[in-house]
Amino acid sequence: MAYVTSEARQELLDEVARAVDQIGRALAALGEAYEQLDERAADALEEHLFRPVQAAYGRAKKTHGDFAGRYGLRRRSFAPVARGAPSRGVRGFLDDAVDAVAQADHDLAELQDSLMPIDVGDKELRAGLSEVRVLLGDISVRAARFMRVLGR
Repeated sequence: MAYVTSEARQELLDEVARAVDQIGRALAALGEAYEQLDERAADALEEHLFRPVQAAYGRAKKTHGDFAGRYGLRRRSFAPVARGAPSRGVRGFLDDAVDAVAQADHDLAELQDSLMPIDVGDKELRAGLSEVRVLLGDISVRAARFMRVLGR
């Protein structure tokens, strides 16, 4: 039984890692968009999009690392990876960020719905996943609002 539980915990950890990677992708895309904006628009992007995604990324990494540590599983290191040429423009980078956030949220929702976090996880893991989803919850709405204001 312990072997099966250990495998299930590793699978759970790998699923969380995939979501962390997606959030890192979103963070990198927002960083690329930031670089293309004037100071006023960059400050707005940072406040409304970058900070919540950065907070979700930090919480997701902590959730992953803490869970691995509690059960003696292999920890991973994570780093946002910049993607795409500057010619994609702010809209292209924001679209990438929103897509990555949506994928991470979808993956975490499926994971939560699978009941795996209850079967082989723990209370801290479940709380961490929920907090990440809350932080990511309205990013697409915020991005759309930001683009409407930017377009004026």
